[in-house]
Amino acid sequence: MSTSVAKKGEFQQDWYVVDLDGKVLGRAATEIARILSGKHKAIYTPSVDTGDFVIVLNAEKIRLTGNKLSQKMYHRHSGYTGSLTSISAGKMLEKTPEELIKKAVKGMLPKSKLGRQMFTKLKVYCGADHPHKAQQPKELQV
Repeated sequence: MSTSVAKKGEFQQDWYVVDLDGKVLGRAATEIARILSGKHKAIYTPSVDTGDFVIVLNAEKIRLTGNKLSQKMYHRHSGYTGSLTSISAGKMLEKTPEELIKKAVKGMLPKSKLGRQMFTKLKVYCGADHPHKAQQPKELQV
């Protein structure tokens, strides 16, 4: 028995479109991360980016369960003393809903060069329009 390893050019990368209207953030993010990393394919190889492209629509209509809108906090720090900035998930959903989805998906991908490469295949948009119609994306149910 020998194990086959996927090589660049031996597999096809498809495009999927996901509508997040009324979907729960965490459950949708796990499915999107699975598609981006390629774990849904039989040719999956951990050291090769075998994943597909994902287009996310209606980012502003995502749901968070429980009290996460007011209690879940996102922090960032510039490196200077006293420059820690915190924002709640509710305010981030109002201000930049694309960033909320990107942070959730990025946290579920590997923390390496390969994970950063997988993350570039995620396209998030507010509303139902996207500029990737030429790629003929397939509908993905989450």
